Amino acid sequence: MLFAAPGAAAHTLVLYLQFKNWGTMKLGLNSKTAVVTGASRGIGLATVRALLDEGVRVVGAARTVTPELAGSGAVAVSADLSTPAGVAALAEAAHAALGGIDLLVNNVGGGDTETGPAGFLDTDDAVWAGYLDVNLYSAVRVTRALLPSLIERRGAIVNVSSINSRLPAAGPVAYSAAKAALTAVGKSLAEEFGPLGLRVNTVSPGVVRTAIWDDPEGYGGKVAAAAGVDHDTFFKAIPQAFGVTTGRITEPHEVAALITFLLSDEVAGNITGADHVIDGGSLKAL
Repeated sequence: MLFAAPGAAAHTLVLYLQFKNWGTMKLGLNSKTAVVTGASRGIGLATVRALLDEGVRVVGAARTVTPELAGSGAVAVSADLSTPAGVAALAEAAHAALGGIDLLVNNVGGGDTETGPAGFLDTDDAVWAGYLDVNLYSAVRVTRALLPSLIERRGAIVNVSSINSRLPAAGPVAYSAAKAALTAVGKSLAEEFGPLGLRVNTVSPGVVRTAIWDDPEGYGGKVAAAAGVDHDTFFKAIPQAFGVTTGRITEPHEVAALITFLLSDEVAGNITGADHVIDGGSLKAL
């Protein structure tokens, strides 16, 4: 939701884009099946499209199925993944549509941003529960439901966290804490199930050009209003405000490209348990 850093992850992404454009990289995903959550727009929709371009059969899940998801070529499933019932419905639909699951992208995230930025004392138990359900428990439950198939097929998982997991003061406290927990869960899963052939990695984006930021009615609009500036001025100032070295925010397709790379055993088969940040250099730390 907020931000993330370069280094090895940025180098990995550059290699992926270069080799893909030159036609020399073989991702070996054309016979795979995948489930992508939070697939209606932004990073999730871009990931659905990237996987479909690689010949993957995809189930895309979202609370609301947008026309873009419905027309993408993926099997669209409407499910509220902040609830156990929604996760169970997704698992049933995914197994029915795909037979078995090779790849999982836990991308659903966000939270209650209706009131915009809020401090610790303004964040009650209900808000905490909401952020945890969407950003942590959804991934835990979906992973648990699909894990037997993922292990059987020696598959791969990518969890979409956030740079907020490393810079907790940059966003709502409950959101940052939930994303930090999600990153930790990914590391634990990689350790526990790596010997069985399952790879688990995390991608932590910085500011990405999605509705969260570029919609005047979204979270970015609320932040702008709280700062007393119009949304357009605020949005244009984001790279400087967040110290983005590249001078621009990340595009959804760039995050999707990194996710797709990490899902491929052909090119990323020995990458697991890692947190790959992609933020244009916002994170100024080793």
